[in-house]
Amino acid sequence: MPLRIGVLGLGSVFWTPYRSIITKLTHEGRVELVAAFDPDPAKRDAIRQLADVDTDFADAEALIARDDLDIILILTNMNEHGPLSLAALAAGKHVLVEKPMATSLAEARALVEASREAESLLVCAPHIVLSPTYRAMHRRVRDGVIGNLVLARSRYGWSGPWWGKWFYERGGGALFDLGVYNLTSLCGFFGSVRRVTALVGTAIPERVVEGETIEVQSEDNAHVLLDFGDSRFGSVTTGFTMQKYRSPAIELYGTEGVLQLMGDDWAPQGFEQYRNSAGVWEVFPEMDHTWPWTDGLRHLVDCNESGAATVTRPEHAYHALEVMLAATQSTQEGRFVEIESTFPELDYSTLPALAEDDRRIHDPRTLV
Repeated sequence: MPLRIGVLGLGSVFWTPYRSIITKLTHEGRVELVAAFDPDPAKRDAIRQLADVDTDFADAEALIARDDLDIILILTNMNEHGPLSLAALAAGKHVLVEKPMATSLAEARALVEASREAESLLVCAPHIVLSPTYRAMHRRVRDGVIGNLVLARSRYGWSGPWWGKWFYERGGGALFDLGVYNLTSLCGFFGSVRRVTALVGTAIPERVVEGETIEVQSEDNAHVLLDFGDSRFGSVTTGFTMQKYRSPAIELYGTEGVLQLMGDDWAPQGFEQYRNSAGVWEVFPEMDHTWPWTDGLRHLVDCNESGAATVTRPEHAYHALEVMLAATQSTQEGRFVEIESTFPELDYSTLPALAEDDRRIHDPRTLV
């Protein structure tokens, strides 16, 4: 019997990315979209025209209370993520929540604790650690292909959304929307962050959103330094201030080589590898050009069917939130901020073996 899905939030994140994976899973007979709510009547009308979906709810809580739903997909503005996820778990539903899992540590802590006691699953975006490219790089790191990791650089940004004022209101910002991807990636490779120092600010104080000029209340520009302990460091460069770039999303520097993820970590384009023993750059083409950054929903369904634990752990999402909040605190107070939380190492043992494409190209630009 297909798992019945209710969606909270019918903005841009739903209409193309999540709608596509829901459609695919529906065609496979694994899920069924039966309910949706958004405070905007026009968005409710739009989904009713698309499919036979119940939108007759007074609010989000009324949808959560519907007793025949198996999964609640939370795609609302960021400030609502924590309370709605907690309510959905309390109602016995499986939950997928977009990033960040909450906008305060108190809400996130309550959510992690609830997920440990619940019989249902909690999957928190971003889902980047599920991509074949990320998994292939992670295996190489764990196998010591480039030696011990000691340094990393990451970046993700763009010029910023022209829709959704909440991106620029308190509880929004570039770190929560963008930097969380790189931070999740680096922590997956290195483990837990020990302390943080950062430069976080608002570089463009006014934005035009939905045709209206608004004052920006959240940060839109950030450079975060991460201390993973044992003199192992990483950096995250992010913002609604980056018009274009041509550089790897993730650069991992080990004692015996280098790994570089090309494209963005949520839309990878393969990776490059340099080993001292080989003396050349090796280029590995993208393994799955169709991999969607919404893959966490498929993963949730898989784990529900198999009874396996999820690879994407709520503790990982909590740790990322603590680091992002610490980055802002570091800027305000001009000091390093210690990080208290940790999270389990990524465990891919419950997933099917990675069918890794071992094709490689020796980069002709390599200087030997």
